[in-house]
Order: sequence, then structure tokens, then C-alpha cells
Amino acid sequence: MTRRNLFLIGVDVDSVGGSQRVLHTLAQGFAERGHRVELIGIRPSPEPHTFHARPAYRRATLHRSPAAPEQEAAAPSLGGLLHPARLRALRAGRRDGERARARLARRFTAVRDGYVVIGSPWAADWLTGVERAHLKCVGQYHESFAQAACSANLRLILRHYASLEKAVFLSEPDAAEFRRLRLPNVAVVPNPLPFAAGPPAPLDTRRIGAVGRLDPVKRLDRLVDAFAVASAQFPDWELHFFGDGPEEPGLRERAARLGVAHRVRFRGTVRDVAAAYRELSLLALTSEYEGRPMALAEASACGVPSVSFDLSGGVRELVADGETGVLVPPGDVGAFARALGGLMADAGVRGRYGRAARGRVAPLALPGVLDRWEALFEEVDR
Repeated sequence: MTRRNLFLIGVDVDSVGGSQRVLHTLAQGFAERGHRVELIGIRPSPEPHTFHARPAYRRATLHRSPAAPEQEAAAPSLGGLLHPARLRALRAGRRDGERARARLARRFTAVRDGYVVIGSPWAADWLTGVERAHLKCVGQYHESFAQAACSANLRLILRHYASLEKAVFLSEPDAAEFRRLRLPNVAVVPNPLPFAAGPPAPLDTRRIGAVGRLDPVKRLDRLVDAFAVASAQFPDWELHFFGDGPEEPGLRERAARLGVAHRVRFRGTVRDVAAAYRELSLLALTSEYEGRPMALAEASACGVPSVSFDLSGGVRELVADGETGVLVPPGDVGAFARALGGLMADAGVRGRYGRAARGRVAPLALPGVLDRWEALFEEVDR
């Protein structure tokens, strides 16, 4: 195996999130295989999380402060545009950006060759103008084609990824959509599981779980609604949220209004994610959009069946409807509640689905995914 210099770059690599966990998992795996690895965040996280107590890779952050929070899109007045405080802030921001790009350029020039794995289209956009001609570049995208098509991501991917050595997507259906738009360098490499599968969950806890940050895009209000309906016939079942985020107060209020607050638990961020999955009897995913959600893969690895909205080819690759879980038409809360109720009522089906789910995601174990990355590097090198 060729030992390589690898730079993994994301906008914010230290917040709690699926794409961040993937970058840290890959960085650790590559480093343990003998590669020289540096994981670089463009911006520091406002709430940093430690993914590895003893990382085998180097870490760096380029900007000194997190990105400013998004503001309401109100056009400033001429006086506002020319206000001295705003002009000073713009100049300081430009200087910080120049320093950040200079820091990265120095890291790149310190090696003779290697690879840059760019974790998102926004990171690729930020990298414009940073000299890296002696390095080979691969762009990743962690969401679905459908999500890209309804956001600025599609424009950024088509602008920046076409000139890279490879553009890596998570599922074959999503890759096919990008090929249809004549992106010339498409490849598929799934995200790895961040932990060894270990023993399966017993599936006897009568707990439904959602794992991830409590953000608006996850539409966890739908899950509370569906749980309130489904659990009317199963008063001993609970709904557990593992993660923090801005939606928590609203979700608490919604659960209280629907009369299920005493059976909805907010567990916060957990260190041992695998142990959290093994507490569950079902995983639920009600997002607005997803590419190839790590929660579905991780739950499956622990033998936990899922109920999910049918959001993308990546979701369908992880959950085989009627075999490893249940897929529901996107946004149909009534159908979601019925799917939950059906699995809540049948421990035998839960067990059968859970065993099949473990087998379905076995190829996502870290060694196999790293092998696919090694093969991709070797293909580019040829």
C-alpha cells in the first residue's frame, strides 16, 4: 500500500453531525493505516465535540472565529452599507480570510504530493484561489441529488467538482443523476460506520429513538405527532431523542400539547453512540431531506430496524422496505404512525428486520470502505 499525504477539509469539522463524524472516522482510519493525515476545519465550531480521545491524525482550524449567524434577508440602507463599524468588520473579515488561506497554502506546500479530500461544495468554493496544483483533489457530497437540486449545492458541485480528479457521492442512484448532468468524474464511496458492530440490540426496551442534532430540517415535530398517534394503543412505549439543538423547546411543548410529554425523553448528546442505539427497539427518521443518513446505517449495524420517509436512493440502499424496516411516502405522518404501530405490535417482525438490517450494512464497516478509498486513489494515480 502506498503511504500518502492526505488532507481532509470541511467547513466546520468539530460540531456534532453526521458529516463531521464521517470525516473524523476516515481521518482516524487512514492514519491507522499509515497515511500522513491532517483534518482541517475552515471555521471553528461554536460547540466543538471530541470524536476521538486519542486521534492518530493532526488537526487544524484556519479561521479564528465561527461563521457569523445568518441574518434575516433585509436589504441594508445606503447608510448601513457605509457605516464605519460595518466597513471595519468587512475589512477584518477579509484579512482573516487571507490569513486562513495563507495558513492552508503553507500546509500544502510543505508536502511534495498527496490528496485533498474536500468534504463539501462550500469547502470547495472557499478553496478557490489556494494553490494546490501539485496535489490531487477529490470532492465529497454527503446529501442526496434531490437536496442539491433545491439548493445552491448543485451549482457549486457543477462549478467546482468537474475539475477535480473525482467527485464522490454516497449512492449509485444519486451518482447516476450527476452523470446525467454530464459531471465527468463521478464515483461512489459510501460513508463508513464509525464503530464496530458489536452485539445486536435486544429490541425489548419499547423505545423508539431519533439520533442526531435537533435541527429544523430533521422535522422531528412530525415524529412527535406520529408517536402520539401510534402510542395511543401502546402506553408502555417511549420516544427518546439523542442530540441537542434549537428545536428542543418546541418539541417539548408539542409533546405536552399532545399529552405524551411523560413518555418523550430528551437525552442530549451521548459519547457512546452505539450504546444509545442498543437501547432502542426502533429507529425513526422524519427529515425533510437526506442523502444517505448515518443514523439509518448505524442503527442497522446494531440490529435496530427503522421506519423512515423514503427520501432518496441512499435511504433505499440502507433500508429495504419490508425486509429491514419500513419506508413511508415523504411527509405522510399518518402512514408513518401506522408503520410505527405495526412494528410496535410485533416483536417477531422487529427481530427479523433487525437481523436482516445488520447483514445489509455489513459492507459499510470501516476496513471495507477504506479499501474502496484506496482503490479510488490507485485509479487516479494510474
